Amino acid sequence: MRMDENFSRLNAAEAALVRALRSAALRTAEECGKELPEALSFELERPRRADQGDRASNVAMQLARAFSMPPRDIAARIAGSLQEGCRDLLDRVEVAGPGFINLFLSPRWFAEAASQVLQQGERYGAVDMGHGRKVQVEFVSANPTGPLHIGHGRGAAVGDAVARILSFTGWNVEREYYLNDAGLQIETLGRSAQARYFEVCGKSELAPLPEDGYKGDYLLELAEQIRKEEGDRFLATPLAESLPWFERYAADQILDGIRKDLERFGVLFDSWFSEASLYERDQVSHAIEDLKERGYAFEANGALWFKSTAFADDKDRVLIRSNGVPTYFASDVAYHHDKFVRRGFDRVIDVWGADHHGYVPRMEAAVEAMGRAPGDFKALLIQLVSLKRDGKLVGMSTRAGEFVTLKEVLDEVGVDATRFFFLMRRSDSQLDFDLSLAKKQSNDNPVYYLQYAHARISSILREWEGRGGDAAELRRDGTPLPDLLFDNKDARALAETLAVFPVEMAGASVDLAPHMVAAYALNLAGAFHSFYNTNRILGESTEVEHGRLRLAEAVRIVLATCLGLLGVSAPERM
Repeated sequence: MRMDENFSRLNAAEAALVRALRSAALRTAEECGKELPEALSFELERPRRADQGDRASNVAMQLARAFSMPPRDIAARIAGSLQEGCRDLLDRVEVAGPGFINLFLSPRWFAEAASQVLQQGERYGAVDMGHGRKVQVEFVSANPTGPLHIGHGRGAAVGDAVARILSFTGWNVEREYYLNDAGLQIETLGRSAQARYFEVCGKSELAPLPEDGYKGDYLLELAEQIRKEEGDRFLATPLAESLPWFERYAADQILDGIRKDLERFGVLFDSWFSEASLYERDQVSHAIEDLKERGYAFEANGALWFKSTAFADDKDRVLIRSNGVPTYFASDVAYHHDKFVRRGFDRVIDVWGADHHGYVPRMEAAVEAMGRAPGDFKALLIQLVSLKRDGKLVGMSTRAGEFVTLKEVLDEVGVDATRFFFLMRRSDSQLDFDLSLAKKQSNDNPVYYLQYAHARISSILREWEGRGGDAAELRRDGTPLPDLLFDNKDARALAETLAVFPVEMAGASVDLAPHMVAAYALNLAGAFHSFYNTNRILGESTEVEHGRLRLAEAVRIVLATCLGLLGVSAPERM
């Protein structure tokens, strides 16, 4: 970390070490009649080897040129000052190699680190990265032309988890679903539904399925529903006259199914934004006029173009075709103009399918042309999902047609497993989803492994309460955990893992990376299981038992936080 870094990103015990190191470096600089360079880093690394300490710093080597001194001499001075000023948190400080400063932490440090969780409770790790700024996360946004497939499901899990992480880390978050309810795809949907209706009425020759129509069996079910509700009243109506009704009905019914699937998946939106509303409010024209005024729109070959090459895009993009019809890109420009200009979001995050990779540069260019900084807009790309069973690729039987629906996966493995499996890998990497593994009730299943750790701790607490204990008192007790708990490596490793949670959350927030939370949670569960296997919690002396119960409660709190950020339940029994 640099001198001006925000210490709130660190566990208080870790921040104390960094402050102590900085103070020791300042004292050394004064003794040598020197000044510390502005770019000096006080980041503490975790050595791989135990003999190199619990933390290490290369600050002395950074100062060698500025001080005109051998780095080992500088390191010796800093180490002496550090040892003197931080006796309670350090067992010893050593100088190694060309000038590394190795810190060996005391049991008190580990006790202080773990105690921070109990002091802050559910807000532990909630580093303030957003400072209340407004951010919109737009995700899923599937066309209302068919049910959600597993690709949409992964996007839903990622978008929702990103929103949860950002909200936890100080952003004012709004979740939005963008409805592509205008354009050719809706007309095609209407014609497809119309054709299916005539088919189930035995009159398919009067309205054949369009060549580019939607062919999924879900439209046959929809057609049967229309016949049941409306009878044969459309058979004598001209196709062009009834088409708008079929468009609206099919889109509304499909959208209702999408809403229900998402609600079941634990995904709720603050707003559902209609593409059609952009044209109703003349937002497309407003956005284009803004680009013209800024000098980024021009006419050529009878069309209106956006000068996206001014922002490193590989070519300029058409906004209005020569026939006067706006492009899809024009709608997207208007939509983002609405986000930034009309609604005033400080930041916008779009979650898109991997097939939108080539679309990102032009959208980034459009946002910059609106006067926004490059970092104000971010597109997260969601890679494909391959379904497997026992490690082998499978094609799940589906009545939906040519794709596997999210509903089918939820029916087979449940919400928790589906969400976790979607989130445990980087969103821009292809995901192999093993259905058999997701259903296993064993530690081989990562989500089961996590939930079992939480349930095990809850069980221990219930047993203790059955003996007259009060679990709530564990958190009300504001005293630090006893040092004697951290005389063994498993307890120290557990406290270490708890200590890095704020840093991990800061990283997940900056990188928009739910997989970092999943990986951290698995590490924490592993550290707890190791601790539990070597340290009896109940049945020890009062001080040890009470201390270990409080340490276990700290772990439970953080596990519950992680699971909640991923949208996965934290069961107390399994």
